Amino acid sequence: MLLKLEPFFQLVAAAPASLLMLDYDGTLAPFTTHRDRAFPHPGVREVLQQVTLASHTRVVIVSGRDVGAISDLLNLNPSPEIWGLHGIQRRKPDGNTILCTPPQPAFDALADADRWLEYQQLRAAAEFKPGSIAVHWYGFHPRRAEELRGRILLGWRPIAESSGLELLEFDGGIEICSPEADKGKAVSFLLQEMPAGAASAYLGDDSTDECAFRAIEGHGLSVLVRPKWRRTAAQLWLRPPDELLFFLTQWLQATSKRGSSGLTARAAVNP
Repeated sequence: MLLKLEPFFQLVAAAPASLLMLDYDGTLAPFTTHRDRAFPHPGVREVLQQVTLASHTRVVIVSGRDVGAISDLLNLNPSPEIWGLHGIQRRKPDGNTILCTPPQPAFDALADADRWLEYQQLRAAAEFKPGSIAVHWYGFHPRRAEELRGRILLGWRPIAESSGLELLEFDGGIEICSPEADKGKAVSFLLQEMPAGAASAYLGDDSTDECAFRAIEGHGLSVLVRPKWRRTAAQLWLRPPDELLFFLTQWLQATSKRGSSGLTARAAVNP
């Protein structure tokens, strides 16, 4: 089903302020087995640079990555605000970084999760972050990926259940982390910081973005960005890169008060 976005961009153009929140991997950039080369889709960086420079929009990246990695890959100047590690790490545009440090029991549980990986000889597939550990299998043969997922859940689920840590599954991997690592909490906080009447949107691609889609409900537009549709709480579905780039271009035009066009997108309606 197609839904015209012209009324939304008219709202953006008329709003006193606007907030554009964006996931990174799978949304602004395609997935790749080389995570240090996960650069944005062609044209995305250039449009976001213009949106950031125009100063009509507060641009915020909300990602599971560390803020430093996002900043290097996105390479915008000035850098937008970035919330990393699913919201427990925040880098402001001036470069000041704040980390919500998990309590000691969480670190002890993460150490147990690390030791289990070492015992299973799986540390090579892991990414270690402040307050979390992620295991990636993007690019693996489906059978191998499912086998690895099963092993990780078997070993990590008891650790998570006994410690209060969360298990977050995403496209191509799983992460064990503090319950404070929640993109929905980050979105709610950001919305509270905006003035009344602000126009807001959140764009994301995988299951870790669902809490963000729910958090913005009633306060802005939620957009699923991925090549194939999946069941979601998002209001709209866009296919990257062309529809994503068109959305960002329309946002730029709306906030620059140059009008908008009849962009259409599929409503993300669940049967």
